[in-house]
Amino acid sequence: MNTEVIWNFLSTQGADFGLKLMGALAAWIIGRWLISMALRLLGAGLQRGGKVDQTLANYLTSIISVLLNIVLILAILDIFGVKTTSFAALLAGAGLAIGTAWGGLLTHFAAGVFMQVLRPYKVGDFVTAGGITGTVKELGLFGTTLITPDNVITIVGNNTVFSGSIQNFSVLPHRRVDCLAKVANGVNVQDAIARLRTAVAAIPNVATSPAPDIEILQFTPEGPLLCVRPYTHTDHYWQVYFDTHKAVVETFGAAGYPVPETPVAHRNL
Repeated sequence: MNTEVIWNFLSTQGADFGLKLMGALAAWIIGRWLISMALRLLGAGLQRGGKVDQTLANYLTSIISVLLNIVLILAILDIFGVKTTSFAALLAGAGLAIGTAWGGLLTHFAAGVFMQVLRPYKVGDFVTAGGITGTVKELGLFGTTLITPDNVITIVGNNTVFSGSIQNFSVLPHRRVDCLAKVANGVNVQDAIARLRTAVAAIPNVATSPAPDIEILQFTPEGPLLCVRPYTHTDHYWQVYFDTHKAVVETFGAAGYPVPETPVAHRNL
């Protein structure tokens, strides 16, 4: 019975179906090629003008890519006789799960639109967004792509970013680097501070204005604890951070300061 149905279909509609299938494949290949060419031309035009920010350019390209692909899919469905009204009815009856998922995507899309207007960051900025710290690689249609300091690509939904706090470390010209240094009891604290000021100021990429902050932070049983806080651009943060610790070790070693030790109370039995 199944063989007869298949043979009857092939003998009556096989040629027509084959032509439709070949036409759909040709439309898909040519359509995808045209879409990729159009997106390349659009991207080149936006870069050539130089008036559109890279973040906004990527965002516009993503929107146009989605719209063109939807048009292509509808055109291919039309080749097989599936009208857009039937396609819409099919999507409407897909169920609550798909509707909920689409609702979530819409919230990310809407948040992305607001982020384009408010511009809390752009491509290349070093930020903390959605609980993730990294460099902004792309602000997409539904999510922001970050490259974390350990070189891992992380995608955060735009609604997650927009509903939380955002820290942008690249907007201001300098950023404070927080380090600590402990001197032993009996060491002249003012002498240690003066030596550290000279050593830290000589570190490459340390800002001269504001000058590094070196003060007594608190007192401990081992000796005074100093805060050593130079300022630098965020691009040089870790270089200055590590070089500051090296400067503390070298400065205290050259001065002959003793190593801070925890006092031990002796009790006579």
